[in-house]
Amino acid sequence: MRGQTFFLIVIFIAFVICKRTPRKVRRLPDGLLLGSATAAYQVEGGWNEDGKTENIYDHLTHTDPCFAVDCSNGDVAANSYHFYKRDIEMLRELGVDFYRFSISWTRILPTSFPDTINQAGVDYYNKLIDELLMYNIQPVVTIFHWDLPQKLQELGGWTNPQIVEWYGNYARVIFSLFGDRVQHWVTINEPQQICQWGYGSSELAPALNLSGEADYMCVKNLLLGHARAYHIYDEEFRPIQDGTIFISISCDWYEPASDTDEDIQAAYDVNQFMWGLYVHPIFSKRGDYPDVLKKRIGEMSKKQGFLDSRLPEMWQDEIDYIQGTSDVFGLNHYSTHYAYRNASTAKYFSQFTKPSFEADYDALTYQLPEWQIGKSNLTMYVPWGFYKLLTYIRKQFDNVPVFVSENGLATHGGLKDDDRVAYYRGYMAAMLDAIDEGSKIIGYTVWSLMDNFEWKHGYTERYGIYQVDYKNPARPRIPRKSAYVFKEIIRSRTIDMNYKPDMSIPMSVYY
Repeated sequence: MRGQTFFLIVIFIAFVICKRTPRKVRRLPDGLLLGSATAAYQVEGGWNEDGKTENIYDHLTHTDPCFAVDCSNGDVAANSYHFYKRDIEMLRELGVDFYRFSISWTRILPTSFPDTINQAGVDYYNKLIDELLMYNIQPVVTIFHWDLPQKLQELGGWTNPQIVEWYGNYARVIFSLFGDRVQHWVTINEPQQICQWGYGSSELAPALNLSGEADYMCVKNLLLGHARAYHIYDEEFRPIQDGTIFISISCDWYEPASDTDEDIQAAYDVNQFMWGLYVHPIFSKRGDYPDVLKKRIGEMSKKQGFLDSRLPEMWQDEIDYIQGTSDVFGLNHYSTHYAYRNASTAKYFSQFTKPSFEADYDALTYQLPEWQIGKSNLTMYVPWGFYKLLTYIRKQFDNVPVFVSENGLATHGGLKDDDRVAYYRGYMAAMLDAIDEGSKIIGYTVWSLMDNFEWKHGYTERYGIYQVDYKNPARPRIPRKSAYVFKEIIRSRTIDMNYKPDMSIPMSVYY
């Protein structure tokens, strides 16, 4: 009897504890694909091996060795060119549905053009794709993730209208080589970062820093290049290969800082300048750039003495060619900002007499310090902004299916990355809120599978759910707490806000 009484007391105590600490579990919908991502220059290394030639990041980091804050580069990086099987072992361990990676243009076409195809580069990607498929991991292939051939940059890069055909020809080669096994294509990753950060500022290669001029020239050519690749696939390859093709656009959310008309308009304007510039021509029913953007740039250009708008006009045949050229909405999202416009902003922008992308949208933005979790301030934790963005896309673009192609948080190293775990749980929960209200979200991608060369930040900022030891030539990959949690999310198809993985039960360390 005493044993039975003791048993009942234990059950009662457990019940009380569970009542005091309720578990919040969210179930993922059937069919939602889960995966992770990397990009060629950030992880491959082998920068000049086996026939590969120079791209704009090879050139920039070699001519300006301290372009990155830690004076590093991607010459070796995580050395995935040699260690790709280890990467696939990690993907198998996580249980992902897909792996998103990019192809290096100059590894396939060393002259930048289809006159010479580098067989060693073809062999590398064939082995990567075949190994993924062997383990039922779908390759999601990004055709262009920033690493433009340096030769083409010297010819003007994305400011030269000829790049529409250059890029289209490159894409055709990629479809021909790998399309028999690849069902999911991303044409271009993050056009806003390419144009505004690479051509309009010095944050990314080619670091032209010609704001308000080169960035807008880049926009039109990039959209036409994307559309060219889409039409080539749609007309020449889709009838045989039957895959999907889309563009991935980075969209932070800009929220009004107050309920004043000025701030509401400011947030709308900034959203249009930052990503509506690329989204509207493809996904809106009318096509073309947003009206507010054309109006503002045209007025500012006139005030500055230009005879035409600094934003190159899109002709009707070009509008028609671009419109609808994405099977789904590829969405990269990281954070949220407040936007405002008042007397202080007017005073600030009155000093801008030369072309400036920032002055064109005529608003200021900020983030709250309490949004920062962890030591890195690259990405703030604002999951409600993700929900608002997904809701906006659903309402404004006829509930187009969304493939979240990047989402992640940087840390400064360490295996117990509780800040990243909290970020993923919060953002995935916000995504589920949007799904519950009718948003069609078909895929979610963790950025990044492993630590990588983070452009201007070098290796000081770490996005990987696997840590890479860059001091060791073997580049061992070590699972962080976030890897354990993501593995459990994939296995259970749930987000358990209280789940605490036992890190003493090791996943593999990959040497």
